[in-house]
Amino acid sequence: MNDLIERIQLVRSPGIGPVTFRQLIARFGTAAVALAAIPDLARRGGGKAPRLMSSAEAEQEAARVEKLGARYLALGQWLYPSLLAEMDDAPPLLIARGDLKLLDRRAVAIVGARNASAAACRFARTLAHDLGREGVAVVSGLARGIDSAAHDGALESGTVGIVAGGIDIFYPPENQARQQAMFERGLVLAEMPPGTEPRARHFPLSQPNHRRDERRHGRRRSRAALGLADHGAPCRRGGARGDGRARLAARPARTRLQPADPRRRDPGQTAADVMEAVQPYRSSLASPVAPYQPQQAEELDGEALDEVERLLGPSPVPVDEIIRLSGASSGSVQMALLELDLAGRLDRHAGGNVSLRPA
Repeated sequence: MNDLIERIQLVRSPGIGPVTFRQLIARFGTAAVALAAIPDLARRGGGKAPRLMSSAEAEQEAARVEKLGARYLALGQWLYPSLLAEMDDAPPLLIARGDLKLLDRRAVAIVGARNASAAACRFARTLAHDLGREGVAVVSGLARGIDSAAHDGALESGTVGIVAGGIDIFYPPENQARQQAMFERGLVLAEMPPGTEPRARHFPLSQPNHRRDERRHGRRRSRAALGLADHGAPCRRGGARGDGRARLAARPARTRLQPADPRRRDPGQTAADVMEAVQPYRSSLASPVAPYQPQQAEELDGEALDEVERLLGPSPVPVDEIIRLSGASSGSVQMALLELDLAGRLDRHAGGNVSLRPA
């Protein structure tokens, strides 16, 4: 229980995103040691110590989760979805309510437009139903339109919903009965704490003018849904397309089936098409993937921080490029970036790119 409380403190503290969390655990081994080290790391990076969530606040959140009949899934522990754990920015904590056995199944994500046509919704519902009969868990985002239709089609066979806010929040409001049914017959996952109302930054589209924390949270729901769906391809524009076409994603190699028109016979139109597409990967998916295991990070070279800071600028660059140009070890560069990050001086971007925040 103490470890869980300390993980909650670490995850909910401002500026601690999934990548930073993973690096802190790799460096210090436990959340407790990482929490104690953060103030000094931030000062070494040239900033002020960030405000950390208190243990009392974390205990209140944990009590609320338990009262809701939900539980935490922690990165690095066996109940955490192993395929999702393979992602570099996997959520450090998930809050789950429902049937956890659904996480053991092969999964396909069906996501699409919120303002989809009746024909598109019928197509998604039928496809989800047929995939469920094949033993596949259908994953989606509990949004209007295609997402809701997919959940409805697979409710009896098994469906997983990723919500953008807290697990106790029903959004959109008309999804309350659907989400409550999934508590009983499916599985609902949330990355945000209970009581969190969905905001624009919690949805897949990350606007370029969002503040730093908003950019970090921008693609949370999409990432979790597609990570659970055997590392499916990420969606564009908030998981939706204006033409109402459903998107399907099935791992590995980020396989994507995108029906062009529900009224035409195109690739990806039937459950058989989807099953054929994932067939080459069945043998690899049959073997459970080992959960994420932290590795001890290297100590920071005294000169690495200055060199990394010199190489960084306002334009995003790949971390690998920083490592190559600095001549320092990967561990030293990562530690330097961690210190700058905790000092509030680093921005992390998609694709493993980083930039220095303007003074």
